[in-house]
Amino acid sequence: MSNTPQNHPRTKKKTHDESLFRTPEARTIADETRISDSWRVMRIMGEFVWGFDHLADVRDAVTVFGSARTKPGEPEYELCTETGRLLALAGFPIITGGGPGIMEAANKGAMEAGGISIGCNIELPFEQRSNAFLTRSLDFKFFFVRKTMFLKYACAFVVFPGGFGTLDELFEALTLIQTGKMTSFPVVLVGTEYWGGLVDWIRTRMVADRKINPEDAFLFSVTDDPHDVVSICVAARAEEATR
Repeated sequence: MSNTPQNHPRTKKKTHDESLFRTPEARTIADETRISDSWRVMRIMGEFVWGFDHLADVRDAVTVFGSARTKPGEPEYELCTETGRLLALAGFPIITGGGPGIMEAANKGAMEAGGISIGCNIELPFEQRSNAFLTRSLDFKFFFVRKTMFLKYACAFVVFPGGFGTLDELFEALTLIQTGKMTSFPVVLVGTEYWGGLVDWIRTRMVADRKINPEDAFLFSVTDDPHDVVSICVAARAEEATR
């Protein structure tokens, strides 16, 4: 069986992002396309405004990324729960994608510590339920609007083992830091064994081939200790307060 998107069961539900990136059909006249895209821009703008309004009171949050496939009871889930708990006790609101797995674990830790636990969910071709550990839940239609919320209201990223989506968020953050769009913004990878191969490749191959500067290979930290995560985030918050 072909493993094309058309045959993938997850692609049956059309999303707003899919409609945005789809090439207009040949039979669609220019005026209809222009009107459709113009109104789509208004919907995008409206979602930005809606997101800003609902998160305007959030300061110095920590955004946590990782796999939605991680199950309760697995070491990574429990480690993330403890990390979320310690961050909340240190006064950091927690922001995640609002779904299961690592997202749920971080939100669970934050809620158990009495902290602010925020989920920014996303419309997907398959249903992604919001987890049960949110003090505030927002549902977005456009990935890039949601990504802005992850960045705008955070002072640090904490990245647990994950797949393509996790890597996407990780490298977008590193690119913004590398290009000077964001400053005093730590990125912490949790899981030395999981991230080790990628870190070695970045710090050897990419540097050796001059694809990045040597200092770019140290725009992130790697640890297995949730207390290290908290220390890094506290230091970043203190530095930002002096600006």
